[in-house]
Amino acid sequence: MPLCDPTPTLLVPGFAGSPEGHWQHIWAEERPHARMIAQQDWFRPRLDAWRATLEAALLETDGAYLVAHSLGSVLTARMAESPAASRIRGALLVAPCDLDVTGLLHPDLIHFGDMPVERLPFPAVVLGSRNDTYMQEDRARSFAGLWGADYLDMGNAGHINLASGFGRFKRGYQALDALAARTEARNDHPRAPEVQPGLMAG
Repeated sequence: MPLCDPTPTLLVPGFAGSPEGHWQHIWAEERPHARMIAQQDWFRPRLDAWRATLEAALLETDGAYLVAHSLGSVLTARMAESPAASRIRGALLVAPCDLDVTGLLHPDLIHFGDMPVERLPFPAVVLGSRNDTYMQEDRARSFAGLWGADYLDMGNAGHINLASGFGRFKRGYQALDALAARTEARNDHPRAPEVQPGLMAG
């Protein structure tokens, strides 16, 4: 059963954004209360700028679920360091990329520092692939453990993007609905405290 709570869902794309036809665009069209995060520079991602955009979007809500892909999943994991993490009710981290591998594939373009290793202060599920060019399966499982996230094996699903055949993403819907149901059942999301934007500077 789809999530009925009108809690916003923020869709967090990765490097180069998500093209038309990508499952994130379809999700935004099909799911009530879902919207895409738009970064100013998709092709030279900088952690500080991308995180500020996501923080600003979260501050417009009383709490939201995040559905992230690739570098967007790494960005979401880096939110553990942000005061705005209190606004995140839960997150799907779909095909997170390995920054070392991504840096080799796209040299001198991505400025995100090291991979995040801090345990996430919100419930999360990593959806990983056995043949993802951007993250080996054992690494994906390892980071899921470090982040305190559940791991969902998607099989041989490539990078879980348009190029690997993912338009409408039924298993993604199911994973978010299950995560939200568990979160709601635990009553694990009191109304987020007010966070002043100035606290996030720098």
